[in-house]
Amino acid sequence: MKVISTNVGKPTSFEWQGKTEETGIFKFPVAEPVFLGSTQVSKDTISDPKHHGGTFKACYMFSSTYYPYWEERYPSLDWDWGMFGENITVDNMEETELIIGSVYSLGNARVQITIPREPCYKLGVRFQDQGIIKAFVDHGHPGTYVRVLKEGTVHKGDVFLLQDQANHGVSVSDLYKVLYSKEKDQDLLHILQGLEAIPQRTRKKLGRYIKKGP
Repeated sequence: MKVISTNVGKPTSFEWQGKTEETGIFKFPVAEPVFLGSTQVSKDTISDPKHHGGTFKACYMFSSTYYPYWEERYPSLDWDWGMFGENITVDNMEETELIIGSVYSLGNARVQITIPREPCYKLGVRFQDQGIIKAFVDHGHPGTYVRVLKEGTVHKGDVFLLQDQANHGVSVSDLYKVLYSKEKDQDLLHILQGLEAIPQRTRKKLGRYIKKGP
């Protein structure tokens, strides 16, 4: 898999339910490489540190493979890489093949697969349509957040290469499905509780769905 684009965003204000808010979701390609720090991408904007950035969400990656699908649905938008708020756009990245906890090299950084993106209203602001939230969930290709194990620089054209595959077999796609499914796979819920690459907050939320014995 190859890096198609590196993207960062500046603070952007918008009106939401009668209040002025700020977001960093308006990301655009940059000519220079980006530096992956331990909690965020250098020179990027994190307007909501409760839900973005930090150890388990230091960098967000999305696949260029699915851009044509969304461009067809939203042809009137001014399209460029970074539309989904991703820091790194990669070609041929498939969530079913991204095993949580696996380690990849990315430029001269080393990163670990953590959790999928759970879309919020700010994606709707970027797309000028709150209906994209449900459509994005239903499409099933959320991209992935990564934890930065070794800080480093990423250039356009760098390779996103698997170095150490986690052996439990649970993918980003599996986690995404269980997050949004009404009937949650109980075996999977138990496995997820033991995966340290998933933040405690997410494990705690999913733990509430584990059925208690008689």
